[in-house]
Amino acid sequence: MLFNFNFTLLAALWSTLSGLVLAVDSNSATSLTLLYQNNLNGSDDANHIGILLLDNFSNKDGAAACNSVGEQLLTRKAAESHRDDIFQSLSYVASSEKKFPLQLYHISEGVLVIDQVLGTLTFPTLPYQYFDLRVICSQSSDGPQENGTSVGQLSISSGGNNYIGYRNKKSFQFRGIPFADPPERFVHSRPYSPKGKTIKATAYGSQCAQVDSGSEDCLFLNIQTPYIPKRDSKPRLRPVLFWIHGGGFSAGSSTDRRSDGGDLASREDVVVVSINYRLSTLGFLAIPGTNVTGNYGIGDQITALQWTIDNIASFGGDPKKITIIGASAGATAVRILLGSPQAIGKFQGAIAWSNPGGGLSLGIETSPIALFSINLSIQESYEISGQNIFQEAGCNQKVLEDQITCLKAIPALKLVGLPHVAQFAVQDGHYVTVRNLNVNSRNGSTAQVPVIFGMLSDEGASFSTYPKQPVTSHLQGIQESLGISAPYAQSIIDSGLFPYYDTGNLTLDSFNVSQRVESDLIMRCTSQATVYAASQSGAFSSSYYYQLQRSINVIEATHDPNKLGGPPATPDFPNGNPNLPYFKIHGGGLPWVFGNAPFIRDDNDLHSIQLTTGYFASFVKTGDPNPDLPYLQSRGYSKTVEGIEKSGPWEKVSGEDGKIKLLDYPSTTSPFIDVPQCAFLNYSLSYYVDGGV
Repeated sequence: MLFNFNFTLLAALWSTLSGLVLAVDSNSATSLTLLYQNNLNGSDDANHIGILLLDNFSNKDGAAACNSVGEQLLTRKAAESHRDDIFQSLSYVASSEKKFPLQLYHISEGVLVIDQVLGTLTFPTLPYQYFDLRVICSQSSDGPQENGTSVGQLSISSGGNNYIGYRNKKSFQFRGIPFADPPERFVHSRPYSPKGKTIKATAYGSQCAQVDSGSEDCLFLNIQTPYIPKRDSKPRLRPVLFWIHGGGFSAGSSTDRRSDGGDLASREDVVVVSINYRLSTLGFLAIPGTNVTGNYGIGDQITALQWTIDNIASFGGDPKKITIIGASAGATAVRILLGSPQAIGKFQGAIAWSNPGGGLSLGIETSPIALFSINLSIQESYEISGQNIFQEAGCNQKVLEDQITCLKAIPALKLVGLPHVAQFAVQDGHYVTVRNLNVNSRNGSTAQVPVIFGMLSDEGASFSTYPKQPVTSHLQGIQESLGISAPYAQSIIDSGLFPYYDTGNLTLDSFNVSQRVESDLIMRCTSQATVYAASQSGAFSSSYYYQLQRSINVIEATHDPNKLGGPPATPDFPNGNPNLPYFKIHGGGLPWVFGNAPFIRDDNDLHSIQLTTGYFASFVKTGDPNPDLPYLQSRGYSKTVEGIEKSGPWEKVSGEDGKIKLLDYPSTTSPFIDVPQCAFLNYSLSYYVDGGV
């Protein structure tokens, strides 16, 4: 035999030690590939199975190899019962690895043969049991049990430590991995330094301290991967999506179910990394003239990036193919990292999903929303919150050094729960060196990588105030919704750029105008201007822009202060009819990134999620959001192929009209949206706020 390894002994070790610390790395003798034909319809999961694909062994040693990971050789009955799933999964493997269309695999009753040319899956009775072939195991694990053990536990080594993870139905999961030493307060994080440790990575680590919950010892990351390479051998590494959560730099965590990457990993064959970073005053306090320089949360993100570069190959990810992506404040972090000298070179692509970039109430440079797309000086940041934090914490000593000493002793949850907190990045001269991301020239201060920026169609509905009482005029409705003066509200009406659509509900219709104003000013105008300017200067290697036309507005999981929810429910659509008008609000689009929608309302919900995750996964893989059609065909993603053929290519931004992609099913191509409105808002805001009225 070509491979000589005592799998009987390994299987015995597994039986003895399962649920305890694993004595032998699960990938010491073979790579592990978890294949699951994921259509992203969670309600259909019961109709599908996964399989584990191992390396080449004889039939006997293959059976022992399956036993060593708590499984058995796949049965012919299971393969025949799920013929389509097995054929598509193995067809993709053969195509991606550039194998011959005819492939043989060991299963329990002999050999399974896949013929991509004929489209067949057969079980010939041939004496192949002594030949070394790829091995297919069952995949029965569906995650950790209540006691923390699982038949699907696995152990791998990386960076001098051993990590105990597990597999669920769709991917290998490693949760709560420390990427940094426990942080000191107001000190930048250092990479995780212990060696020789066994780290149980089967449960999330603590989220970072925020109002009412979390802790300071919170610098953990999570990995979802479809592939574990054989130890010390790193072929066919997968691209990596590196997720940075939102929450206004004062809330949120990597444990949010909406950003679990298991579905995306299995459907698109990518590795997903999600991280925590310090928040609020613990992550962003900066004090002039001291060594409290702020940007601790930004530094944590870069530390996590470096850990990923150093270790992700052991988990199946390619450290030279990392795309950073974030939503809301996470998108702000992406924008910062695109211009950070400490981050440039650590990633190869970037996606800014709903980057807040403007504001209405107080003006461009002072609006809390605007401060997410400019970088304050340390002095400016301190003037906004610094002394207020000291006073509210009771640190009123006369000497600044004593105030800082006092602040370091305040319990973390009390500190982040004060009325004033620090939550903005600053120009510290190390992590952040510029006030604005430079997209007007190609001078080396901005990462030369492909980017995608974009938003949901109605995100301003999350940042406008729905009047508490019915309004009596359109003017009153705009004033109350936006919190602006009557002359400014009248100028919006007089511009004719934000037409009033009369549904018979004056309050709702006025709010609809207001949310469109906020959608432009907070999200659209800055992001469209960013990708346009970069397309002309070459600041990025390529630029793309989208607008998402659908959302799932689960009130407790989205930014919905007005309790707008989603579309109204009807007898045929108990979760809401997405074909009726509704506001697509901030945070409601994450299923279109990760593919893990809590429910599906109609066929086009599902098909648009499949199509959109395909766009973003293609970007992670190649820097181009247009998926490779042979790849989609080999995976059997026929509705995505159909959607792409109907939608046409997603074009790069190249001129004053864009183009941009309106993401739906099918998607459509559009010029930039509301360019005259953006020009008007920029002018009128300057006039009315900066001294006109």
